[in-house]
Parts: sequence; C-alpha cells; structure tokens
Amino acid sequence: MHKKKGNMASRTAKTRTKKKSTGKKAKVVTPVSPEGIENVISIPNLVTNVALLNLTEEVSNLRQQQRSICEQAIRSILHALDCKDHYTFGHSLRVTYYSLKLGEEYGLKPEELYDLEVAALFHDIGKIAVPDKVLLKPARLDEEEFLIMKSHPSKSAEILEGFEPFKEAAQFAKHHHERYDGRGYPDSMKGQDIPLFSRIILIADTFDAMTSTRPYRKGLPYEVAFSELDEFSGSQFDPELVKHFISVMKKEEAKKEPTFQLSIIEGDWEKDAA
Repeated sequence: MHKKKGNMASRTAKTRTKKKSTGKKAKVVTPVSPEGIENVISIPNLVTNVALLNLTEEVSNLRQQQRSICEQAIRSILHALDCKDHYTFGHSLRVTYYSLKLGEEYGLKPEELYDLEVAALFHDIGKIAVPDKVLLKPARLDEEEFLIMKSHPSKSAEILEGFEPFKEAAQFAKHHHERYDGRGYPDSMKGQDIPLFSRIILIADTFDAMTSTRPYRKGLPYEVAFSELDEFSGSQFDPELVKHFISVMKKEEAKKEPTFQLSIIEGDWEKDAA
C-alpha cells in the first residue's frame, strides 16, 4: 500500500511536470505606469485645450472682422469730411502722419499707434458741424467766428462717442486743444491730466497749421515752426513730447520724401499742403 502511494505520487509528479512543459502560457497583466495613467487622465484636458484654441481663433477672427468694419466706417466718415472741406481732410491725414511719427519716437506699441491713428484721423471730424461761412472763410476768423470754431472738438466727441469702438477716440479728439498750462478748451485740463494722445495730436495739429500755406498766409519753414513749438513748450505743449517731435521731424525732413502712407487710409499723400 505504501509503494502504491509512492507510485501514485511519482506519476502525479511526472504528470505535473509534463503539464508544465506542454501547457499554454498564462497571460501576463502589465500594470499601468504613472505616466500612462497621466496620459489617460490628460485626454479631457487635451479636448478642453483644443476647444480653447478654436475659441481663441474664433475670437481673433471676430476682432479682425470688427476692425475691418470700423475701418470702413472711418473711411466713409472721412469721405464726408472731404466732401465738406478738402483742406480739412488733407490736414487730418497730415496730422495723423505727424502724430504717428511722434508716437513711434516716443516708443508707443503697435496697438497704441493704431489707436492713435484712429484718434488723429478723427480729431477734426467735428468741423462737419461748423457752418461753411466760418469753416471756409478765406481770411482770419473774428472773435465770434473763432468761438464757433472752438466748438469743433466737442462736436467731434458727439459724433464719435455713439459708436462703441470709437469711444476712446472721441475723448482724444475732444481734448486735442487743451493746453499744458490749463488754459485750453473745452475743459481747461492741465499737464499730465490731458490724455497722452491728445497732447500728441495738439503738437502735430499746430505744426501742420504753421507749415501749411493758406489763402491768407504762406506756410512757415520747418525750422521756424520748430522754434515756435520750443518757445511754447511747457505752456501750450508737453515739453517732453516737443523734444521728441522736433527730433523725429528733423530726421524725416532729411529724408526729403514728398509723400507719406497710413495704414487705414490707403494711398500716397502729399506732405506739402500748398
């Protein structure tokens, strides 16, 4: 009996050995690494990121469309100004050119320069509301006429502020006749309280007025206009901006280029107003 048990055990052992050698291999389950788990978990984040990218692109496209619509509006409004008074239209383009050169010299960023361009183009749009007998008078204005003309910055703001994209430009246009010493109009603002773009436009506006030939007087040479700006620096004009303006305009004068270009209003425009 003992031997049989032994034989049975021996046979069983052989059988087990045989099964081990001929049996199918068991499947091995590999544990997921922490990196794998992280990748699985990050799939929702990836979907979210893709959605955000698509949304960002959509917002960018909408902004571009809005800018395009605004620029069409700018061109249409300026065309109305050109129909009213061609000189003021050309003056607005030159003031924009001078303002941008000062802005570049002062270190404004591209988006700031774009906003400055819009504001400068619109700075005199309120003259549409000035009667022709005052606006187109081929001689110096008398005191009563000058009071009427002084309303144009406020009129510019009234025209622009009803359209949301032009609200900032409306304020810059409104204050482009404020003086650094507080004796300007319409709100007697003083020094750094005057918006930067308004201070820039005032210098450009005055420079073009001095150097442009009108029916009642010949335009001044650049050097004489520079002296005038320097003389009234600190009283009428921001003294730091005057230095930058004279510096950049001397460089521009040395180039001897007869025309300039703008980004919103296409074309080659004459620097000489005569």
